[in-house]
Amino acid sequence: MRTILIIGAGKSASQLVNYLLDKASTENLEVIVGDISLENAQKLVGNHPKGKAMKLDVFNKDQRTKAIQNATIVISMLPARFHIEVARDCITYSKSMVTASYISKEMEALDEAVKEKGLVFMNEIGLDPGIDHMSAMQVIDRIRDNGGKLVLFESFTGGLVAPESDTNLWNYKFTWNPRNVVLAGQGGAAEFIQEGTYKYIPYQRLFRRTEFLEIEGHGRFEAYANRNSLKYRSIYGLDDIKTLYRGTIRRVGFSKAWHIFVMMGMTDDSYTLQDTENMSYRSFLNLFLPYSPTDSVELKLRHYLKIDQDDLLWDKLVELDIFNPNKKIGIKNATPAKCLQRILEDKWTLEPDDKDMIVMYHKFGYELNGEHKQIDATMVNIGNDQIETAMARTVGLPVAMATLRILNGEITTPGVQLPIKKEVYTPILKELETFGITFKEYEVPYLGYNPNNVGG
Repeated sequence: MRTILIIGAGKSASQLVNYLLDKASTENLEVIVGDISLENAQKLVGNHPKGKAMKLDVFNKDQRTKAIQNATIVISMLPARFHIEVARDCITYSKSMVTASYISKEMEALDEAVKEKGLVFMNEIGLDPGIDHMSAMQVIDRIRDNGGKLVLFESFTGGLVAPESDTNLWNYKFTWNPRNVVLAGQGGAAEFIQEGTYKYIPYQRLFRRTEFLEIEGHGRFEAYANRNSLKYRSIYGLDDIKTLYRGTIRRVGFSKAWHIFVMMGMTDDSYTLQDTENMSYRSFLNLFLPYSPTDSVELKLRHYLKIDQDDLLWDKLVELDIFNPNKKIGIKNATPAKCLQRILEDKWTLEPDDKDMIVMYHKFGYELNGEHKQIDATMVNIGNDQIETAMARTVGLPVAMATLRILNGEITTPGVQLPIKKEVYTPILKELETFGITFKEYEVPYLGYNPNNVGG
């Protein structure tokens, strides 16, 4: 019996667990799900004879090391900052490891030790990062193999609400960790390169610099820049590329409205507020407005933002119930970002029958035989409900597929890595197609990076 230990039973783990349990009999697997909440782990495993739930506190060294020792391979679905202790134990007990998270500096520093043990530490094998890497490298390698030279690469991904479940003016609901949504774009300026020129967008302007995208059959979207696109030059072997830009997709109009929260300071997570446990939504909003003994919160806000009462932006704020004097934040010592998250969760949480939607869009500009050419590749995937989401599917399935291939000796290159080699991406992308995760490719006229498509 080969034991797969999955640490973390969050929203993205459902399809991962289902896939491995479905394979358990034919692949001789025992699937153990460990989580701080035994109830959450049990929900994922159910009554499957090859599954087991256990209470696992990753900060309890004895619990953690015992579970890792007894495993054949380990999957960490914890928040990224918690992977490192699991990783060190995996080296100590000679266990390969899989995560969906970006490779941190701490994880990267383990590369030599991982190679010495002959282990595979596969990271960035979820959706974004993950499917974006694999689908991009498949086209990039094909262009190179045919003698082409990449001059432009743009990549965009978004976790959205499906049209049939889109019931609010923001055209958005939480499909993954709400905290990450609230803090998106913070921690430094967005960096990218455009026609050979380095460009930077500071956080306070990020949501007013959007690029518009048209996806056949699904309409128009907007995208704001991810924090650091430049690191992908070396990762993808594109050191001399002229344009490289990565972004996050939203429906048109979201970013302009979100900019209000950024401008007011409501996404700040660096300090705590007073008495947030008893603070009303209305009082929270009023914290960031000038004092006036006579003007209402609504009047002060309209004046501050210079928007009219009949503006759609105003309707979006009203829809969030942010002016409510009776609803309480209910969190002790909360930061502005945590207060905002609490307010948004009231309106943006998926209902039981809601469906989410993943959208991914790549642009590849290249030179071949003296001609400029372009390939656009798009992927749209829609979830089933609040539990079987497209987000859980597109994050969990690649993790599961990579784990099984490492276990079966089909992925053998040792070290701390991401899925950019053909031995990894070719079979996984092919299998993902059987689950409806497919890309459509279009040959289009090469337009380069068009500044007329950038708003703000």
